[in-house]
Amino acid sequence: MSFTLDEKDRKIIEILKENSDFTTRQIAKKTLLPITTVHHRVNKLKREGIVKKFTIELDEKKLGKNFAAHILVSCDYKTLRGEKRNQHFLAKDISRFPEVEKVDIIAGGSDMIVRVRTADVEAYDEFLFNKLQKLNGIDKTQTLVIIHEG
Repeated sequence: MSFTLDEKDRKIIEILKENSDFTTRQIAKKTLLPITTVHHRVNKLKREGIVKKFTIELDEKKLGKNFAAHILVSCDYKTLRGEKRNQHFLAKDISRFPEVEKVDIIAGGSDMIVRVRTADVEAYDEFLFNKLQKLNGIDKTQTLVIIHEG
């Protein structure tokens, strides 16, 4: 039997998306639901896999990471097949670099889009040429510098 969300669940999810550190009491106050109801619903959302994890949003600039970019990556499938690998393996390898925030496999003119954050352009240059482009299975990259984050 599949779990269906009702309006109360959706309200709880919206609050958690905005403030994952809200206590059960704070959520109950905002939703006008009893604390025990909120507690049970949050636990059920976690059990059902709807809420996978609670996380934080960092101010990366305050952490010294002032440069952000998306990198379009095209795979070299001949190399990957020769190593008995595919783009999922390559995406996992890319995601292990500390500069990488996220790797998505996409359809279209490129095979992946990689979100990267570094201290500055020089650190990005170091990452791109000495780490990312040296991975077996990468054919080409195209950098999209993020001018403003929304």
